Amino acid sequence: MSTSKLFRKLVDNAGVLKRLLLLSRLRHKYEGLGPGSVVKYLNYRIRITDGLSFYVQCKDEFVHRIYHFEAQRPDPLIIDGGSNIGMSILYFKNVYPEARVIGFEPDPNIFGLLKENITRNKLEHVTLINAGLGAESGTTSFIKDDSAGGQFGQGENSITVKVECLSKWLSEPVDFLKLNIEGEELPVLMEAAASGKLDNVRELALEYHGWANGEQRLGDILKLLDNAGFRYVIHDFDYETGHATKPPFKLTPSTIWFALVYAKRFRS
Repeated sequence: MSTSKLFRKLVDNAGVLKRLLLLSRLRHKYEGLGPGSVVKYLNYRIRITDGLSFYVQCKDEFVHRIYHFEAQRPDPLIIDGGSNIGMSILYFKNVYPEARVIGFEPDPNIFGLLKENITRNKLEHVTLINAGLGAESGTTSFIKDDSAGGQFGQGENSITVKVECLSKWLSEPVDFLKLNIEGEELPVLMEAAASGKLDNVRELALEYHGWANGEQRLGDILKLLDNAGFRYVIHDFDYETGHATKPPFKLTPSTIWFALVYAKRFRS
């Protein structure tokens, strides 16, 4: 191995070790905090649902930067589907203070925390919508979990929430679309593509949810993105968030797994 390659490998290894130490400190600091705690992170003060969910969001969104993108203007327009308590919005505004963000969160209790966190941190140019994104506008049943995993459907904790179509919000060029909407990615993208307005999205990141015994939709999502003129890459999270995708594989009918799909449109 050449001296330059050895040096580069040592630098890379040092960076990995530094990140692991940071994550260890973050987990120790936050994972045991109770529901409704107010925490300080960077220059933000944030009311959380629970310590473990906050740690995972902090790890994925601020340390691993899973929703990062390179904006072409100082005030990019960002649509944030599935804002939860607002960690993704805080990240976007930390990187692009002048960004215009439209955030969607269907759970009224979580929406209250989201609104509180945006207001407490005095973030401007942020529009919050107490609704989920879906294939049709209206209302639907939603199974809440008082954390970060609520989803459309009927169950013991189901409530009625408002639903809006993504196309309604794509009337102008959108610099970045983020979707973490617990399995509704395909119908939301299909509606936007059918309207012709998905063409206004420059790039996007979505979290694909592989539910146990659920319909396998990843292939359809990738085909839709390809037909819409996007180039895409796929990533499977780190071991903490995506252990089911790490070898040796132990796929069973009850396996739940997640993946990130990042897509970008290259216009001539």
